[in-house]
Amino acid sequence: MTKNIKAVYQGSFDYLDNIKVSPLSRAFLFSDSIYEVIPFQNKKFICAEEHFERLNFSASQLRININFQEIKNEIIHLFENSDCSDGYIYYQVSRGIDDMRSHIYSPDIHCETFGYLMPLEFNSKSLKVAVCEDIRWGRCDIKTTSLLGNVLQMNTASDQDCDEIIMHKDNIITEGGASNIFFIQENKICTPKLSNKILPGITRAILIEAIKENDLPFEEGDYHIDLLKNASCIWFTSSTKGVAPVNEVINCNNQLDLNNKLMKQCQVLYQQKVTS
Repeated sequence: MTKNIKAVYQGSFDYLDNIKVSPLSRAFLFSDSIYEVIPFQNKKFICAEEHFERLNFSASQLRININFQEIKNEIIHLFENSDCSDGYIYYQVSRGIDDMRSHIYSPDIHCETFGYLMPLEFNSKSLKVAVCEDIRWGRCDIKTTSLLGNVLQMNTASDQDCDEIIMHKDNIITEGGASNIFFIQENKICTPKLSNKILPGITRAILIEAIKENDLPFEEGDYHIDLLKNASCIWFTSSTKGVAPVNEVINCNNQLDLNNKLMKQCQVLYQQKVTS
């Protein structure tokens, strides 16, 4: 699976199979790291600058000192030296490598960088999902590798043949396990408002911009999980999913319309945005 996947670690380019990471990496020991997934289609990045800005924001929130230009150069080098037309670059920055495992890190620690390029056929297939409690940490607005809550709930859902999850905190909808959520309520497009409980998704922002430019009925807010029982249509957004409709919410009796006019408009508008 990882054979011939081009990668970079600490500024050195190699194949993913050849890269070795220290067991004292704070990413390995504490998930003390941040990451981005930057997609590209037809040899063209999708919103690369927005991903760079979010990576910089995440680093600032965790007080990880990074050389931003070096990171951009490494990502661009991976991209330009690949013959892949559709895919994504995963790029991770940890706080660094400790001399000894400790919760307290040295102020002189140097960040550790790692990335790779993966081919991907983009396909916004419809998804079967489960509803679950949001058990993640309190700063979901930072894109960190601290994803154990997502992992546990996503695998529980996978055991029920689900592709994704819809999470809620105190019965208020937050987001998917690896995506933001939108739904139609009374012929209006709804999505949870941004907070520290939700990642500010790049695809989410692109879609909202397109929705507003085209004067589609739209609102952001706090939504009780029970509202999904009356939703006529639900979809997820992410860099790798695009705009992906939900075909079933298990243990929920609502009939979801995969041909909903507003959702179909959103799919078209998003594709126009990323290919223009």
